[in-house]
Amino acid sequence: MKSLSDCTITVVGLGLMGGSLAGALRGKCKCVVGVARRQETLDFALAHGLVDEGTSDLITGVRDADVVILGTPVRVIIEQLAELAPHLREGCIVMDLGSTKSFIVEAMDRLLPAHIQPLGTHPMCGKEKSGIEVAETTLYNGCTFILTPLPRTTEATVALGRELAEAVGANPLVLEADRQDYLVGTVSHLPYLLACSLVATANATTSKDPAVWKIVAGGYRDTSRVAGSDVKMMLDILMTNQGHVLDAVHAFEAQLQALTRLIEAGDEEELCKVLSAIRAQRREMFP
Repeated sequence: MKSLSDCTITVVGLGLMGGSLAGALRGKCKCVVGVARRQETLDFALAHGLVDEGTSDLITGVRDADVVILGTPVRVIIEQLAELAPHLREGCIVMDLGSTKSFIVEAMDRLLPAHIQPLGTHPMCGKEKSGIEVAETTLYNGCTFILTPLPRTTEATVALGRELAEAVGANPLVLEADRQDYLVGTVSHLPYLLACSLVATANATTSKDPAVWKIVAGGYRDTSRVAGSDVKMMLDILMTNQGHVLDAVHAFEAQLQALTRLIEAGDEEELCKVLSAIRAQRREMFP
């Protein structure tokens, strides 16, 4: 197994996540190759020093790679695994940046031949904006970088995954696929649906009054921010984590209904107790 500094790394998909990772890895490995469909994306990545080489041909881009990182939407990742599998060099490590893991690691195990090493990953960072133009080489600084090895994944491959995460400033954390999907269903995917619901509610009610946009404060901007996320990416996430997302939605509905009933009953004392407890929990989460 090579060290990171000796690896040629191909990043497939040069959007926010892939472009940022490619730029953060450049100079820390032998070579960073970017793969993107649009020549404009490749030109931008090369001009801004995010990659050493670029190509619009997937097979050309992965053929000589020691590590391939798929930074496309989840269901596209699964399609690309089947396409690139016959063309990878022996011992190549295939990683991904998908936000759900169970579907991807199952596909890795099924589609990648035995001489290829699979390692699912999910860096917990991002922005509501998308595209190579908003890529930042510091995007991964301080974030948790989830690693999801398969039973066939060697310790050496996991070690290289840890080295890669730390090289871009992230903190690696090994989690089993379903466990990670369960956790992010609540702390990442549910907030997206809540933000979308908040925007839709405002649009259906107060947006008819032009004064509302003069009084919108940071609370609304912050809580609605992720509703601006790329829809294709989020559709793939929601459709490949349906069970955990729906469980989180139902749990949220129960909590909201409990607060609603206290307001309807005018039970100020109990409402104060509940809200105070929630406030204390929030402060424990983010001291």
